[in-house]
Amino acid sequence: MKRVAWLTLAVHLQASLAGQRVSGAERVSLSAIRSPVIFRGDATTAYRDPAAVYQDGWFRLFFTLVKIGPGKRAFSCAAWSKSRDLEKWSEPVAFTPRDLNLNYGSPGNVIRQGGEWVLCLQTYPRPNGEQFGNKDARIWTMRSRDLETWGAPELLCVKGPAVPQAKMGRMIDPFLFEDKDEPGTWWCFYKQNGVSMSWSRDLRSWTYAGHTSAGENSCVIRDGDDYVLFHAPANGIGIKRSKNLKEWRDEGVLKLGQKDWPWAQGRLTAGFVLDLRKDAAVGKVLMFFHGSDYPENDSRGGFDNFASIGMAWSDDLKSWIWPGKPDPDLK
Repeated sequence: MKRVAWLTLAVHLQASLAGQRVSGAERVSLSAIRSPVIFRGDATTAYRDPAAVYQDGWFRLFFTLVKIGPGKRAFSCAAWSKSRDLEKWSEPVAFTPRDLNLNYGSPGNVIRQGGEWVLCLQTYPRPNGEQFGNKDARIWTMRSRDLETWGAPELLCVKGPAVPQAKMGRMIDPFLFEDKDEPGTWWCFYKQNGVSMSWSRDLRSWTYAGHTSAGENSCVIRDGDDYVLFHAPANGIGIKRSKNLKEWRDEGVLKLGQKDWPWAQGRLTAGFVLDLRKDAAVGKVLMFFHGSDYPENDSRGGFDNFASIGMAWSDDLKSWIWPGKPDPDLK
């Protein structure tokens, strides 16, 4: 009888463990996350412009890490951190140089091309103490095999090969995505004259294709037969939809829990959406964003400091949940 009991217990335990694992990865328990804040900014630090990728059971978060140095000069770098559960995150690792003439940051997203990962990001030069990046701000890609070690930046010549770097104009906040109707055709959205757009079939030779009215920090996902564009107006996360990347309809502005979040009273912005509804380990759309304690022109800070990265999630891109707000689907 004891042998039968132990065998029965072992079977139940094995079934329970199997229910907690999906394709070798731990099931993510969103209900266990205690705070919507992933990284909290302070008087000398800002965490901004998040982007994320989920691979082999790891969430990897890329973002702008700003540190105020001697003489109150603000140095920005692109950095990454990783997590298994969205609750505990590794110490941020900066992987671009500390150089005011470059000031890398604003990673747009990470895509897969061939055997490599491709990350897009910007330079945001402020060599003379400028409040914002100067006219030499440009957009770039970097490549990696492991999502942690990155190669040298490559300029994104999104205006085409005939336009030299000096004539491209100030551009920031790139985002890459594949055409839903033409696989193998890639689009780059970036902040210039609203949101400008260019396309390529190899991520190196680009054709300019016009622009549309929208804020900064573009993020584009597919939802059914639609493209959904998330962007940053003056405050909040704006949403637009299109079937063809030409005609867009506005779907309002999200402010999530801003009214209750001291760390986002100044501005809530830079929403990045990672659609994992089809991944059984997560089953949700995740949104990462940053909020600032103060408005960006406030004398107390809010741009180079006191900026924090937060997160929320959704089933349908309409109703959003975050730690501290009850989710009827999470028991």
